[in-house]
Amino acid sequence: MLIKNSGLLLVILLISNFLKAQSITQIAQNPETSIRGLSVVNNRVAWVSGSKGYTAITRDGGKTWAWQQVKGFESADFRDIEAFSDKEAIVMSSGTPALIVKTTDGGASWMVKYRNTDTAYFLDAMDFSDHRHGYVLGDPINNKFVLLETKDGGENWHSYKNPPNSSTGEAAFAASGTCLRVDADNDINIITGGTQSRWLLLIADTISHSSWISIDLPLKHGKPSQGAFSIADEGGDVIVGGDYQKDHTIDSVASYYFYTDQEHGKGKIAMANIPPAGFQSCVEFIGDDIFLSTGTPGSNITTDGGKTWKKIDSTSYNVCRKAKRGNLVLLAGNGGKIGILKM
Repeated sequence: MLIKNSGLLLVILLISNFLKAQSITQIAQNPETSIRGLSVVNNRVAWVSGSKGYTAITRDGGKTWAWQQVKGFESADFRDIEAFSDKEAIVMSSGTPALIVKTTDGGASWMVKYRNTDTAYFLDAMDFSDHRHGYVLGDPINNKFVLLETKDGGENWHSYKNPPNSSTGEAAFAASGTCLRVDADNDINIITGGTQSRWLLLIADTISHSSWISIDLPLKHGKPSQGAFSIADEGGDVIVGGDYQKDHTIDSVASYYFYTDQEHGKGKIAMANIPPAGFQSCVEFIGDDIFLSTGTPGSNITTDGGKTWKKIDSTSYNVCRKAKRGNLVLLAGNGGKIGILKM
């Protein structure tokens, strides 16, 4: 018993020291743009995108940033960005017109790959399963979520053949580009809010690839400002959100998925035992059972897969992302604000 208790104490001490070691340092305060798009390619290259047509790239791990207001798109709200290198990136604009633009020369020039002037279209998020295959999610039209697909690296986009249904007053949030996640197996995850909060899942290896799984989420919902805002589906499934109009309310802001029968793929959604400190617009998998979340009241971390959270910073950010290849973790928010997670 003494050995077991000593082992448990060691684990507790290690976790405690790990949490104390976490900090977020603001590394840039740039143009007056609200950043919600963030893509970290590796430990040196990352891109951001924001309102007023702004994009920026770093090639030195965030120390310096090259900003530009993309000519001809000064009124565009670039809510999400997907980058593949320091040369190639794709930006999605919410609002009217709905736009997807691409650069292959590091931002020296941008080419329109999708444009829709229908005011019913409002694009929320973008994600890719690999360099070629990607999706863009938009708010529902005629009780169907808008879902666009590319199979050639964003050169051409078309409506997905089987978008999920929506209920009245249900939508997705264009808060951090992470209400849509597509994994390497091309499984599609969508989380929603408003009058209803759901996790919509399409598993790629099913026979027909046509049946969406719908899971009701216990996160706060019922109003346009409430619901699930972000999902991290790597290393586990953690979902965060809440009410951005009452951003310090901690009730029903985070949940996690756990298996009750892993052999048969059965599981349940549970609320966090100790939630993040208020509304969170983004969550990101860091490694092992560690996830980082952020929102207007600050940033939080969990080391047990979403069961318990600890606040590590009070600065307001909109989005946090980890390098696709590497361990660099950046955050970004309003006022051109960019931060880095120190571990």
